[in-house]
Amino acid sequence: MSSALAAVIGLCLSIVLIIKKLSPVYSLIIGAVVGGFLAGWGLETTVNEMIAGIKDITPAIIRIIAAGVLTGMLVKTGAATTIAKGIIRALGEKYVYLALALSAMILTAMGVFIDVAVITIAPIAIITGSRLKLSRTKLLLAMVGGGKCGNIISPNPNTIIAAENFDAPLSSVMGAGIIPALVGLAVTVFVIVPLIPKGDLIGADETSKEDERELPSIWSSIVGPVVTIMLLALRPIAGVVIDPMIALPVGGVIGIIATGNWKKTGECLSYGLEKMSTIAILLVGTGTLAGIIKASSIKDVLVNALSGWNNGGTFMAPISGALMSAATASTTAGATIASASFADAIVAAGVTAVWGAAMINSGATVLDHLPHGSFFHATGGSMGMGVKERLKLIPYETLVGLILAMGSVVVYMIMG
Repeated sequence: MSSALAAVIGLCLSIVLIIKKLSPVYSLIIGAVVGGFLAGWGLETTVNEMIAGIKDITPAIIRIIAAGVLTGMLVKTGAATTIAKGIIRALGEKYVYLALALSAMILTAMGVFIDVAVITIAPIAIITGSRLKLSRTKLLLAMVGGGKCGNIISPNPNTIIAAENFDAPLSSVMGAGIIPALVGLAVTVFVIVPLIPKGDLIGADETSKEDERELPSIWSSIVGPVVTIMLLALRPIAGVVIDPMIALPVGGVIGIIATGNWKKTGECLSYGLEKMSTIAILLVGTGTLAGIIKASSIKDVLVNALSGWNNGGTFMAPISGALMSAATASTTAGATIASASFADAIVAAGVTAVWGAAMINSGATVLDHLPHGSFFHATGGSMGMGVKERLKLIPYETLVGLILAMGSVVVYMIMG
């Protein structure tokens, strides 16, 4: 059996096992082992390729764990809630969908996980929707769409690992997603949200518990993320390299001090480490499968399939990101497998490292919301939606992801 077909079978097996509710980490490892055996590599070679895949993403895993300091600060100090409330208050009820989408975009862009961003904003959305009798599905799509836009310009695990696998500056990869993200935000709010039927309206009797903590000011809340972005921006602006492993925790610590929550430092660190540890363990399983795919001939098959296209190498990046996000129902895992497996082929096709990483990152938002992933259930639960109702949003979420992916390709063709 060809190694390409063997890798695909291993990937499909992993998908089936994930859908059957087996641990995603073990599902990916099992798929990798089966793929290696079917390729005829034998036990030793299969294990070596799996370990090589893990080694490739180890530097990114360390940076992701360091990013937990910033994530913990934003969530546990109440900074994320303050920022969301400030945006919604500033734009007012007339532009509620824009306010929710922009809040999710900014929180995610600052380093909050997209599902955490949606869960943070959801109580505010429910209270506003209850008062104005708005559609539950429209409110959720605004938040999810905004979060996807923020995810391609954030120092989140998906962006970190795509940049790492392409050996590209994180700040440059984040910057490459700005125009597609802004276009995606506008299309989400003014085109896609209005397409959704009203559906289930949030009744006037529905309530949601707001965050009753004493929240920090808006200015102190943004200090940490601003410091992080400034440190990362020193590389393209002044040629001074501050590694994300330093910039992210420094921004988090400064944010803790600025918000006056130094007594919560331990709580912030514990929360951030818990969140990032989950991702890090997932990436170990992801790395094993990425190693098998990278060692197989699947990239050659994809290159040959796209060789007749104009700019075929350009399309390889978002397509591979989209396919792998569909397989794993995860932006992070999708971006990991795609960038680890296809980075060399994409760069060899003439695409720059920065834009290769950026287009894979945007492609990974196309199908990361499928039901076999946690994002689907976490976001639906935050708005009190059942599975059947949550499923209705998938076509609209996919459209948002496609806009981001196509926008990234168009901007690259013009500017890259």
